[in-house]
Amino acid sequence: MLWTEQFRPGTLDEIIGQDQVMRHLSRFAASKTVPHLILTGPHGTGKSVAAECFAKALYGENWEQNTSVFPTADVFLQGKAFLEQDERFLHVYQKSQSLITNFKYVIKWYASMRPLDAEFKLIVFEDAHALTRDAQQALRRIMERTSGTCRFILTTTNQSALIPSITSRCLPLFFAPLGQDLVLEKLRSIKDQQNQDYHPCSDDELDLIAQAAQGDLRRAILLIQVALQTGRCGDLFHIAQSETATVADSAIATLKAGDAKGAVRKLESLMIDYGLSGSEVFSGIRSTIRREYNHPDLVIALADAEYRTRHANNEFIQVSAFATGIQGIFP
Repeated sequence: MLWTEQFRPGTLDEIIGQDQVMRHLSRFAASKTVPHLILTGPHGTGKSVAAECFAKALYGENWEQNTSVFPTADVFLQGKAFLEQDERFLHVYQKSQSLITNFKYVIKWYASMRPLDAEFKLIVFEDAHALTRDAQQALRRIMERTSGTCRFILTTTNQSALIPSITSRCLPLFFAPLGQDLVLEKLRSIKDQQNQDYHPCSDDELDLIAQAAQGDLRRAILLIQVALQTGRCGDLFHIAQSETATVADSAIATLKAGDAKGAVRKLESLMIDYGLSGSEVFSGIRSTIRREYNHPDLVIALADAEYRTRHANNEFIQVSAFATGIQGIFP
């Protein structure tokens, strides 16, 4: 069993590192007054589990009957084949119709279902950035017509991919990357529970795992499971260095060489080709700057860019502005 499932939070109080968001969700659940929501932030920060725990707090034992979860990325990457294979959609799937027609029909069908002992039900779209523009336009109209009986929750790593007519109808809640101290504390707790059955890891090795996770708690838990079960604690920091980190390093090197356009293209490829959010791109850049360029002006420029990105500004513009803005800092 994956430890990400074994240590998955069961209530809003068990979700760490997102105190302000949890306070909002707890108030909504207590008052039964829920707006449409966008849960946005990097991978592994608790968006999907927060939606699940929120449904449990809102509906109690009936949470599964009143909550419909759509794996948006699977639907739009695999197309009609996914709908054909998923038992949840077989009774409403129409083979002769297009994917977008089936999407609209499925969402309308679930939105029309009467909630059980509640005024409204929840419909959750995981990885909502995978929705095509046509699907988002269809969803907007469905949101308008069913807002009396449905509340929509969209989880995404890239809010910029959502059209304004969707985002204007939702309250955005941002999930920040977890601090290294919080990740390290969680890893120590897991080690204390599991270490007796597996290979030991020192505190220094746990610290390396927390660094490699870069605020992604799910990734940190997967890494410590591999570390304790294989005894390769010391190798994990290097194993965890991803291809995207290499692209970020290359982009900064290109910028230092004086090619701002080339650097911007490489950083944009992280969002387009690898599916990273702007915050995740800046996280990769931060690791490179911390390791190779200990310059205070770079740190300030990066902090300003991350602040603007997290306040719902266009991520592509902010990444481009950051790259061109720091070009003069390099000697």
